Amino acid sequence: MPEDPFGWLDAARTRRRRAGLVRALRPRPADDPLLDLAGNDYLGLARDPAVTAAAADAAHRWGAGATGSRLVTGSTALHAELEAELAAFCGFEAALVFSSGYAANLAAVSALGPAGGLVVSDADNHASLIDGCRLARARTVVVPHADPAAVAKALDGHTGPALAATDAVFSVDGDAAPLAALAEVCAHAGAALLVDDAHGLGVLGDGGRGTPHAAGLAGADGTVATVTLSKSLGSQGGAVLGPAPVIEHLLNTARTFIFDTGLAPAATGAALAALRLLRAEPGRARRVREVARALHTGLTAAGLTAARPDAAVVSVRAPSPQAALDWAARCRASGLAVGCFRPPSVPDGISRLRLTARADLTGAQIDRALRTIAGTAPEGAGR
Repeated sequence: MPEDPFGWLDAARTRRRRAGLVRALRPRPADDPLLDLAGNDYLGLARDPAVTAAAADAAHRWGAGATGSRLVTGSTALHAELEAELAAFCGFEAALVFSSGYAANLAAVSALGPAGGLVVSDADNHASLIDGCRLARARTVVVPHADPAAVAKALDGHTGPALAATDAVFSVDGDAAPLAALAEVCAHAGAALLVDDAHGLGVLGDGGRGTPHAAGLAGADGTVATVTLSKSLGSQGGAVLGPAPVIEHLLNTARTFIFDTGLAPAATGAALAALRLLRAEPGRARRVREVARALHTGLTAAGLTAARPDAAVVSVRAPSPQAALDWAARCRASGLAVGCFRPPSVPDGISRLRLTARADLTGAQIDRALRTIAGTAPEGAGR
């Protein structure tokens, strides 16, 4: 009798269980009573009445789906408005909207890393950048985290197209990349710089215009940025921002743009409304940074090992994957939702609770979160 073609999955499941790395879906109710420090709704816009009304209006006007790829029937006037306003807000010449931030990163790296080229990737980059490197026909060199000298060494002597790719704010520890130094290295080598600003848009830069804007790189000839619409803008989707020739190249060559159904009108309309709210209320970006600092101060005062946040992400180290999982479960039982990052999601192999600051958190909610995290901490968590 033939062997079960999926029999090997049993052994894989056993290994995950022994390592404390089993994952499961946990559907949340619409009226979830938990205090949320796990999601990425940094500015509290996902449920803003203006944003949800814009989503509903777009669905009624344009339909539930985009109906096709952007190059066939999937582009609407809303997509064009969002691209124009997003590029202008962030300080870039042009933008191209994708169905997700993951798809945007796959497109940017694979389309800008042609055969004969070189992609230099930070060791702590997000999985979407890593997968983009795997899809690119260019040679990839992975360099130590946040090390411009290592990037310079990797680029030295290369004569073809070259691209250095980095997160702007790294999603695990919340630290910011040394963008100014990286841009200098790239300019010296004649290389382009790709910045994944998923965690910077809406948080860093003047009024939340993003990390490249804060570093003085917005609109620079050699700089391309990717953003997600699912974090600060509370919607879904992603975009690539950069010089018009780069955007034209992606429109013609990026497989995750050409062969993917366009972003749904509801998500497009919601992101556009959220962007306009951010532009009108720049204090939201300042407030989310204040909340992140307050969380870090309270956690360290409680004796926990927390990374100093450069944006909205605050991570707290746990002694093991299982300890992190149990800690997050105790927080949930106490009414607080926190993120739990374990291998392989963490590049350094250290498990963490991952907290996300929100601009709409009150002082009382911050205090409650701090008491809960400290009060449920496991042995060896730094206390």
